[in-house]
Order: sequence, then structure tokens, then C-alpha cells
Amino acid sequence: MKIEILGAGCPKCKQLTANAEAAVKEIGIVAEISKVTDIDKIVGYGVMMTPALVIDGAIVSSGKVLSKDDIKKIISK
Repeated sequence: MKIEILGAGCPKCKQLTANAEAAVKEIGIVAEISKVTDIDKIVGYGVMMTPALVIDGAIVSSGKVLSKDDIKKIISK
């Protein structure tokens, strides 16, 4: 599983990254988590508000910080 956090590195982006890492750890799955800070790549996804969460190439959230539990629900589907 590939998880990407789209954002410029603001506090909300960092919190979303921490929540994603915690969710992956609690579920016990193997996932590659990366941060995308390049504005051209972010716009390339069609994202206008950050932070955004992308899982396996699909945007699952934009413009808000999902909680660890919210991310766990999305990953478990």
C-alpha cells in the first residue's frame, strides 16, 4: 500500500502524516508513507486544498486532517 500526504509541510500536514503513521502501525500493515511537497505534483492530483491524503493513487481526503481512527477505517476497506 502506498500512502501519500500532499502539502507544503504546514502543521496540519505534519499532523496528518503522524495520524497516518499511527493508523498503519496499529493495523499492522506494511505501507509506504511519503510526503509530497512539490506544488506542481499536488496540483497534478487536482487537489486545491491541503493537506490531502492519497492512498494507492486515489485521493481520499482533501482540506482537512483526518484522525487516526478515520484513516484506519479507510485503510481497512
